[in-house]
Amino acid sequence: MKTLGLTLATSILLCGLSLVAQQNQTYIGEVMDSACAKMGSHDAMMKSHPNMKTAKDCTLGCVKAGSKFVLYNSSNKIVYELDDQKKAEQFAGQMVTVAGNLDRASGIIHVANIKSTSSPY
Repeated sequence: MKTLGLTLATSILLCGLSLVAQQNQTYIGEVMDSACAKMGSHDAMMKSHPNMKTAKDCTLGCVKAGSKFVLYNSSNKIVYELDDQKKAEQFAGQMVTVAGNLDRASGIIHVANIKSTSSPY
């Protein structure tokens, strides 16, 4: 009987923890391409490609060349890959707030929502 009660209590605790882990978090940063995010800015890429005049141009050009859309937080220099590349595309080069779940092992945010933000931090 004690074993059954302990098993039941453990199951309830694990279910509760999994529900807490699935709640969306918010992340703020720029939707950037993975190549420029590694360098921390678009500067070098834009200098070497004069046709790229804005962060949006650069991001879209680099993604077209094979990079992925990421969220780059310049205040702590963290790069998060975004699992929903379609949603991210419309915000290329913009400051955004992303709601989603972060898979800490892979560094990928499972995107629930993205919206523009006027303030970077």
